[in-house]
Amino acid sequence: MIRFNHVGKVFTNGVVALKDVSFHVPKGQFVFLTGHSGAGKSSILALIFAEQKPSEGEVRVSGYQISKLTAKEIPRLRRRLGVVFQDFRLLEYRTVEENVGFALEVTGARPETIPNRVMRVLTQVGLASKARAYPRELSGGEQQRVAIARALVNDPHILVADEPTGNLDERATRGVFQLLREINAGGTVVVMATHNMELVRDTGYRTIELRGGRIVYDSGVDENGELR
Repeated sequence: MIRFNHVGKVFTNGVVALKDVSFHVPKGQFVFLTGHSGAGKSSILALIFAEQKPSEGEVRVSGYQISKLTAKEIPRLRRRLGVVFQDFRLLEYRTVEENVGFALEVTGARPETIPNRVMRVLTQVGLASKARAYPRELSGGEQQRVAIARALVNDPHILVADEPTGNLDERATRGVFQLLREINAGGTVVVMATHNMELVRDTGYRTIELRGGRIVYDSGVDENGELR
């Protein structure tokens, strides 16, 4: 599903974000990306959803080679991906159902199919009763669940989450994380960047630790670099 092969990323200002990064995430896996701020976690996620292209090496995601994507292919790839951010990125003057439905509108879904698809994912994240509420009327945990519903509404093969619990209290963090686990149990690959080492320690999920743009630890491979 996701493969990085000797990937480097250098930004135009000269900042080196990634150095010789290689890993493979197979279908159905849940992977944590850990490391201090600036370690390279967000750069990896940006390459996965084609916000950036690698400076060297190869990134393949769901059959697409990121460095060779055309302008037409980027939307096709992103229909296979769901992305969740720390700051929710909801549209304040749209209701919950309108926020989720907007993700279908921009990808060209048939208008008559949108209401049922929206309610399906809102039910999945436990927010069907808040469909007509506005983001300002929701708690932080509820807003993040709306953001997850928006990411899920196109039935993605891969869900990318960049510090999705970073702005939440402990109770909301546990609720959002449990939802991500359930999504993964349904077969969706989840790649989650986090500073929350308590969450990481409490699970048996694969952990990739980054430092200075390099992978310094990967619990998912053996001493020969093969997937366990």
